[in-house]
Amino acid sequence: MNLNLKGKCALVCGSSQGMGKAIAIQLASQGANIVLFARNQASLETVLKELDTNQGQHHDIIIADFSDANQVRDVLNNYLKTGIVIEILINNTGGPAPGPAHSALSDDFLAAFNQHLVCNHEMMKLLLPGMQQSSYGRIINVISTSVKQPLIGLGVSNTVRGAVASWAKTLANELGQYNITINNVLPGATNTTRLEAIIKNKAAKKGISIEEMAKQEKAIIPMRRFGEASEFADAVGFLASPAASYITGINLPVDGGRTSCL
Repeated sequence: MNLNLKGKCALVCGSSQGMGKAIAIQLASQGANIVLFARNQASLETVLKELDTNQGQHHDIIIADFSDANQVRDVLNNYLKTGIVIEILINNTGGPAPGPAHSALSDDFLAAFNQHLVCNHEMMKLLLPGMQQSSYGRIINVISTSVKQPLIGLGVSNTVRGAVASWAKTLANELGQYNITINNVLPGATNTTRLEAIIKNKAAKKGISIEEMAKQEKAIIPMRRFGEASEFADAVGFLASPAASYITGINLPVDGGRTSCL
């Protein structure tokens, strides 16, 4: 199985922590050059030092706030003027605040739409010529299992994640002819700061301890545990590799079996 990404360059969004950081570490271990992209420069510089360079990889960071799609576009556009070609795009950014859909403001939906779908789209457009030139492209969106089964209490997130999944499937149909694949990887309950926040919020609403809430959450997962960011990153690393050259337009849950639908 060919998992070798030596000579390829990957732009990993939201890579200052959590799953984005784990993905960057994984892709670097496969030989890819990594461009870390997030808003916290100090955190990115820390992650940069952790990336593998044993295969001659060269890594870099760029800074933007993903709540501003225009800033994301302009920063990436300026970076590409150096002549770098990026063949792998990992779309990943923090999810919208929890809460029911019926009480969300219109501005909540618009902000989430811009942070997720619009940012993804602007970056795709900038990187597409290089992918076509290389005859190799991988666009991988870190979304949520909510695209298969909406999650209670995540109304805005459910809505926007579904839009991103539909966008990705449409692109997969359009860009397959250029050897560019577009796939979505759907994390379940994974040990990250976001999961900690969700469990804390649920525990407060139920009036129980965080430990008891975590126990209840694990009980509905067939594997009876939370996932690790590195396990999620392994799936992304496969989809980014030549080994996954005939896989496109899919939604891949990495959730320990929690999603009950096919």
